[in-house]
Amino acid sequence: MSDNSYFEGKVCVITGAGSGIGRALAENLARRGAKLALSDIDTDGLAETVRRCEQLGAQVKSDRLNVAEREAVLLYADAVKAHFGVVHQIYNNAGIAYHGDVVKSEFKDIERIMDVDFWGVVNGTKAFLPLLMESGAGHVVNVSSLFGLIAVPGQSAYNAAKFAVRGFTEALRQEMLVGKHPVEVTCVHPGGIKTAVARNATYADDVDGAKTAKMFDKKLAIHTPEMAAQTITEGVRKKHGRVLIGWEAKLLDAFVRITASGYQRLATVANRRIFS
Repeated sequence: MSDNSYFEGKVCVITGAGSGIGRALAENLARRGAKLALSDIDTDGLAETVRRCEQLGAQVKSDRLNVAEREAVLLYADAVKAHFGVVHQIYNNAGIAYHGDVVKSEFKDIERIMDVDFWGVVNGTKAFLPLLMESGAGHVVNVSSLFGLIAVPGQSAYNAAKFAVRGFTEALRQEMLVGKHPVEVTCVHPGGIKTAVARNATYADDVDGAKTAKMFDKKLAIHTPEMAAQTITEGVRKKHGRVLIGWEAKLLDAFVRITASGYQRLATVANRRIFS
């Protein structure tokens, strides 16, 4: 199979396509000959992504979509099917960030993260899965995080959502295998990617958001969105169940496996040094 044959002519749905990894994925798939259904709540960013993909020759359907609104996602799936006639792949990429200790976090802050980062993935998967099965060559790609592999202080809500995405996706993959359904499933765990996620995050009242975002951009944002997109599409093409992006994701995944719960005390020390 050539590098592009798995994607050429396929209808690929990408949520959160207005910036970051979502935009890079859209451009990567456009170069591979895919047809694109792109969505985001940021209509200006989405319009720029659409412009770039159309310049690359892709057929594009563009829609504003809040993945936390289940009925809207269900209607969106029907609209994409009506537009293209078939759907082959969905990249549940849309997500938001929040930083705050459990003690300082409001219920609404945790619920908001779960609504977008976990339920948004569930909504997209459930809405499109029947269409992917119907296509005979489907693929679900759910974006978790490095924080779906390792928990860190101040990220309890985000950890909860991303660990949930991981569990949901890994179970789904097994169900597709057991049922012999024509749908591949991939869970993606990006490490430090240079996106606006930290700058666009919300924070508990006792957290200096500007300082935290600056620290993330300076110390943790290592890889480009283009590198992440290339790693994802190659993992999808090879039908990998799990895709780790970045050396740090691979290193910390191995570290957690080796140390089990022991990593948690070491993580507190690293957290103090990073945020000091």
